[in-house]
Amino acid sequence: MGFVFFDTETTGLRHGFDQIVHFAAIRTDNDLNEVDRFEARSRLLPHVVPHPRALLTNGLPIERLADEGLPSHYQMVLLIRQKLLSWSPSIFVGYNSIRFDEEMLRHALFQNLHPAYLTSSHGNCRADALGLMMAASALSPACLTVPVGPEGRLIFRLEQLASANAIVHAQAHDALADVAATLGLCRRVRERSSELWQRFVRFSKKATVGDFVDAEDGFYLTEFFGNEAYHTPVVCLGRDPEQPNGRLCLRLDIDIERFASMAEGELRAELAVKPSPVRRLRINAAPTLTALYDAPDRMLNGIDLDSVEARARRIKEDVAFCARIVSHYVAMREPHTLSVHVEGQIYDGFPGPDDEVRMAAFHDVSWPEALGIVQSFDDERLRTFGLRLIYFGGRSVLPNDVRLIVERGLTDRLVADAAGGLTLLQALQETQTLLDDGGDDNRGVLKRVAINWPHIRQL
Repeated sequence: MGFVFFDTETTGLRHGFDQIVHFAAIRTDNDLNEVDRFEARSRLLPHVVPHPRALLTNGLPIERLADEGLPSHYQMVLLIRQKLLSWSPSIFVGYNSIRFDEEMLRHALFQNLHPAYLTSSHGNCRADALGLMMAASALSPACLTVPVGPEGRLIFRLEQLASANAIVHAQAHDALADVAATLGLCRRVRERSSELWQRFVRFSKKATVGDFVDAEDGFYLTEFFGNEAYHTPVVCLGRDPEQPNGRLCLRLDIDIERFASMAEGELRAELAVKPSPVRRLRINAAPTLTALYDAPDRMLNGIDLDSVEARARRIKEDVAFCARIVSHYVAMREPHTLSVHVEGQIYDGFPGPDDEVRMAAFHDVSWPEALGIVQSFDDERLRTFGLRLIYFGGRSVLPNDVRLIVERGLTDRLVADAAGGLTLLQALQETQTLLDDGGDDNRGVLKRVAINWPHIRQL
């Protein structure tokens, strides 16, 4: 199948409100030998205000982001999609990608009227190298040299981890350099712990994870908090009724008999304790799992394996007990609040099949024809994004009343706190705060923001 290692540089951390400005990827064969690479950049969308800290991190001057010689965001996303589809099926790997880069890519695709889930469709799988590095440190420490901070905490930042393992990382926070460093670290783990690497690849497949957690009597779930790994023996109680890819698991290192005898109120109070005895995992998020019989001594931590396995079997066989725990746990959740902003509504439903056909057609027609397609969308989110794309690319075809509505919405994004994104005023205030605090601005990025932004940000 091969792998695609990828990274994004963005205007900030807000999914749906910030944008990708630099995308890079390296495709490899199954043995991690490079076979192709790809880069794409875009200029700033008129309604997106980059966060000064992101500019400082990326080292991108505001003038470059506003360069009209760069492709538009729409053009860049189209190029990215075409390339990634040509590389499919593959296993997509990034560094902290499932929580960040994957989300940024999904929003970029969706807001440009493409199906959002490219890396988990078309036969593709996905995994996260950050989890692999943390697992390697905990389960196979000879694999990696992990730097330690002044407070004695392990550091898993990509640039520092690469440096500690003598992996070339020429320019941190450059998308292609970050991809190359991620690939180098994965090669290191693969060379030094083939078992760990094979498990990483195996659990990149959603179906494999689902089969494993559903079939095993019990297993170890490795979770990471504050850059530390925590290994918990658990048993899968069943599917999460509210999340198709979710599984709810119960810790096996607790007094199960006491749990079974609890009254309703006492049980709910116990489930509300932090950390909860119920652990959640997503089978499509490449979790770090270890079968009980494969767990090394450092993971078992003195637990008697036979008794844990027997406890897991008893729980799985008690269907009523499993259903009771799941029911109470789900009932305690805060209800999902729908976002008032279209940028935050990506997970509020899939476009219908007719709209999927219209989405595909949008990219192959003239702007007047595209307007007709957008007006026929059943999904209001697609209508909003489609009108924005027409405004950016062919606004003359928009009726005056529609154009004014689009302009008002885009202008609100720049000036209104309630619009959801970073405003110009907030960005300028943050810039001044960073300058006053003596932030590392040796490249003059922040000073150029303060000087040029009022002139650059014009719709």
